[in-house]
Amino acid sequence: MLGEDAHGLASALASDVIEECRGHLGPISWFNTTWQHSGAGTGFSTWKTKSGEEIECVVKLPVGYREYHWTKRLGLVHDEDWERSASLSLPTPRVLAAGYELGGHDFAWLVIEKFKNPPLAMKLDSGCIWEIFETAAEFQAAAILEEIVDPKKRPKEPDWGGNLEKAIEEVEAHDMAEGDRWKRSIERVLGDLDVFAGRWADRDIGTWCHHDLHGNNAMRRVSHNPEIHGRCALIDLALVGPGHWVEDALYMERLYWGHEDQLCGVDPVETLGRCREAIGLPVGEDAAEVADVRRVLMAASCPNFIRTEGNQLYLNAALTRLERLLGAILG
Repeated sequence: MLGEDAHGLASALASDVIEECRGHLGPISWFNTTWQHSGAGTGFSTWKTKSGEEIECVVKLPVGYREYHWTKRLGLVHDEDWERSASLSLPTPRVLAAGYELGGHDFAWLVIEKFKNPPLAMKLDSGCIWEIFETAAEFQAAAILEEIVDPKKRPKEPDWGGNLEKAIEEVEAHDMAEGDRWKRSIERVLGDLDVFAGRWADRDIGTWCHHDLHGNNAMRRVSHNPEIHGRCALIDLALVGPGHWVEDALYMERLYWGHEDQLCGVDPVETLGRCREAIGLPVGEDAAEVADVRRVLMAASCPNFIRTEGNQLYLNAALTRLERLLGAILG
């Protein structure tokens, strides 16, 4: 069940959504999701097309501006185009209806397709991982056609110096295994922080990144069209923002530090780069360098998250990666 506040809000707005959809949307059955923690309501319903056919759908409300903006811009499909190849090939959910106001209030809402298959994370193999990155490249291509990236809208850079000073404090406070190695490596990064942070800040900001790319946000469609059956789509577009394309690959790579075998031999950065090249998107000659700089900054910051990401395998992998990269970059 939804939390009391979210359930009350969703229930109160349900009749307004149904009214906005002018007879197309049926009753809504609300449920909990594992990917939503904002208090928004998510429910199952059906959508009756103009021709009288019924489509299973999902209602989400209220949703944040970015999720509303990108989900609608990339996925809005007319009834008559629902089963056409172009719609079934979309890298994001197909959208039946959307709006940014309910009952006179600024509550954005979405009615999107229902995915009958479980997330790709439920049975991840090399083919699924490739499919995730192929879809990520298609998403990045679709997003850039919808809106040119404005580097001024890039996320604010973290206080890397403050993060690393705190990381040393966390190493000492938790008497971490290999504490001396951790402090020595973090201090090396601090000693050349202007180089690392500066290089990262100077990266090319030319891509709309998903910023939450992983198997639980990748869904496979069911379609009667055999040419399109099983195409993947990325859900949860609430964090979409400007960045360098490697950021999506590195987000997923970092999730598997210490469990690299679960990536089935797939290199995230290399694979996303190849997927981008295959559809004509630029990769850049410095992608590997940019990726390594980001890995150094992420790995050196890991002790800050020991309370939430304190798995020893993960921490050992981060430290090993950090030492190897520092040796290669700084000598």
